[in-house]
Amino acid sequence: MKKIILSLAVIGILFSCGKTTKEETTTKTETQVVIEEVLPPVNDVMMENAVIYEANIRQYSEEGTFSAFTKDIPVLKKLGVKVLWIMPIYPISTTKSKGSLGSYYAVSDYTKVNPEFGTIEDFRALVKTAHDNGIYVILDWVANHTGWDHVWLKEHPEYYTKDKNGAITHTEGTDWTDVADLNYDNQEMREQMKNDMLYWLKEEGVDGFRCDVAGMVPVDFWDRTVAEFKKIKPVFMLAEGWEPELLENAFDIGYGWDTHHKMNDIAQGKANVAEWDKRMTQIDTMYAKDDILMNFTSNHDENSWNGTVEERMGEAKEMFAALTYLAPGMPLIYSGQEYDMDKRLLFFEKDTIIKKQGKFFPLYEKLGALKNTNPALHGGKNAASYTRIKTSNDTNVLAFLREKDGHKVVFIANMTKQPITFTLAYEGKFTDYLSGETIEASSDAAYEFAAWQYQILIEE
Repeated sequence: MKKIILSLAVIGILFSCGKTTKEETTTKTETQVVIEEVLPPVNDVMMENAVIYEANIRQYSEEGTFSAFTKDIPVLKKLGVKVLWIMPIYPISTTKSKGSLGSYYAVSDYTKVNPEFGTIEDFRALVKTAHDNGIYVILDWVANHTGWDHVWLKEHPEYYTKDKNGAITHTEGTDWTDVADLNYDNQEMREQMKNDMLYWLKEEGVDGFRCDVAGMVPVDFWDRTVAEFKKIKPVFMLAEGWEPELLENAFDIGYGWDTHHKMNDIAQGKANVAEWDKRMTQIDTMYAKDDILMNFTSNHDENSWNGTVEERMGEAKEMFAALTYLAPGMPLIYSGQEYDMDKRLLFFEKDTIIKKQGKFFPLYEKLGALKNTNPALHGGKNAASYTRIKTSNDTNVLAFLREKDGHKVVFIANMTKQPITFTLAYEGKFTDYLSGETIEASSDAAYEFAAWQYQILIEE
């Protein structure tokens, strides 16, 4: 195992790849000890069966702190979570801020933590606990803009985009008036941005980044910066973007936005299975075989601005949750989804998630176990195959086979709000994963599915 040197002042809470140098974050001592790393470096194997969890620290608990969230990390492990994406943890600008607490994405200092959430020691304890539970930690990084309180505004105004009158502006074409747009023509700013990211990798032991509006930042910045990261250690990079060029070098995984939109449309009766099939074909033509897309029914943007899963998907929400695990790619759980959350979380105010188990916690637990253990659901750089299975009603019934290394999983779903009867051009003996029943499938058998009913079949 890789050995790491740590100061005694932070032993037990610090999990990092180096000794912290920031005076405000630790106390130096001459005495040192050696501990062993408990989590292997990021690798292609972990990407095959990973589940991502988006952590909204402010809203996750009544306290809204790192420490309160850390207590529940073993619970997330039960859901099969392998990657913990933490929404921005940095101090929030108050100048031009929105609401009483402001936006996580209006950063005033890239190398400090928001005191609202706790201390740097509390964050280190979170990282160590995640690593102890076999979970990688990626930080939400906001590279396109800063808050109006950021020190760069005073010390380096040349880092920012300016209008014709020489005034620093917010990002053009947006209503993001609480942030100042960064100018990537400035090479010194690029270097400082890279160094601030390196701080979290080298000093605080994080495993990568989820990069906000990644497509609005020049691709060559990401390519060069991530190449520097990889000289230090392997990293996991998630782009909030769909552009294929982002995935060519810098990023491992991007957003499956169009997949998500197709699911919403089907749930609302605006599209049918034919549109899903077109999307699968589009993915094959747009992306390389080793590109990964993140599948989701919600995230912080969707929840706060476009509505809850219940609002957008209604009675189809459980079926589509399962589909995010069964379809090619990597599934995401947003904070509160495991507790059947049915409210739009306020974005600029405190709005606590109620953690009471209902239908979705055991469902995510089962889906996570299947994703973690069955090669037929591999969705990384060496993904399992996806083969459409023909039915007698391909307009309304989705059926497909995932297969790898002799393992086979079949997904069947009625993608309408009406009961339906159909036949399936596939034969074999299966175990219904959710019910445990044995099923003999034949091409001449008639299947009757209720509205939005689905099955996950493990071939024996």
